[in-house]
Amino acid sequence: MRAAVVPEVNARWEVVELPTPRPGPGEVLVRVRASGLCVNDVLASRGAIPFPAVTPAVPGHEPVGEVVEVGAGVTARRVGDRVGVTWVQGACGRCDYCRLNLPLSGQAALNCQAPRTTGFTVPGGQAEYVVAVAEATVLLPDGLAYELAAPMMCAGYTAWSALRQGEPRPAERVAVLGIGAVGHLAVQLSHACGFETVAVTRSPDKRDTARRLGADAVVGDGAELRELGGADVILATGSSYRSAAESLRGLRVDGRLVLAGLDSPAGFDLAPPGARPFFAQRHRVIGATHHGLRYLTEALRLVAAGRCAPVVEEFPATRIADAVDRVAKGDVRFRAVVSW
Repeated sequence: MRAAVVPEVNARWEVVELPTPRPGPGEVLVRVRASGLCVNDVLASRGAIPFPAVTPAVPGHEPVGEVVEVGAGVTARRVGDRVGVTWVQGACGRCDYCRLNLPLSGQAALNCQAPRTTGFTVPGGQAEYVVAVAEATVLLPDGLAYELAAPMMCAGYTAWSALRQGEPRPAERVAVLGIGAVGHLAVQLSHACGFETVAVTRSPDKRDTARRLGADAVVGDGAELRELGGADVILATGSSYRSAAESLRGLRVDGRLVLAGLDSPAGFDLAPPGARPFFAQRHRVIGATHHGLRYLTEALRLVAAGRCAPVVEEFPATRIADAVDRVAKGDVRFRAVVSW
């Protein structure tokens, strides 16, 4: 099979021939049709976050395709099923975190001592075929195009989980900080749920786009959000804690700030200049990641119903190295999807 391989840290991605894997007990083999290219894949390949701990390093944690073979004991999946493979396929089951017996979610990836994560600890989905734990796959809605399903496996999953964790109530206002791969979906999902939605971006060229995606208003920062009347929930979809902290100036009393991006190396400031005293606002700062397959299924159904649509740029597998370079430069709007 053809697969994208990262030879070493900072090396250019290559498409090479590898043996086609076979599923073991409890696993399925998926013929990948499309695979989203997440900036975290790029960061891992460049050593900014841990390099994939599997040889050869086949990245990719947003693959979608058809089941072509099932391993022993698999009953919930059949050959021909259209599925997506999730980032976290399993946990060790024995460490202190696993002994809490929490539902499998993105928490396990960073708390379990030996998680099974697609493209990081096991071969990923930037390939013609990928093996996955059957229970870590999700059935795709009928008619949902692969190129639209792929970004939902991580970016859309993140955006929807963040919105759900923010627990907006009827008549509350939601603000989305950062209009990128996750943020452009968060705006659409918030709008689809009927919430008044404000986009927060310093990029002038994204203002009109944010409005087309469903934003009722667009502001540049927390101060402008405050002038607009503030928001009850702010979804911080990027990795800048400085911007997230600054947005507290626009968070209403009893509001919730949801951090849905990678942790920033910089500390988070609860008292940015111009903000009201944190203790007196009863604000909540919430960390959010993939929060269970129920949420992913909900997000996929919203896309299938036409309530939300990832904005993608498609690349053939032969151009995956070019796609990586563009994602690294921030030149893709909003999600690169590689067809296999």
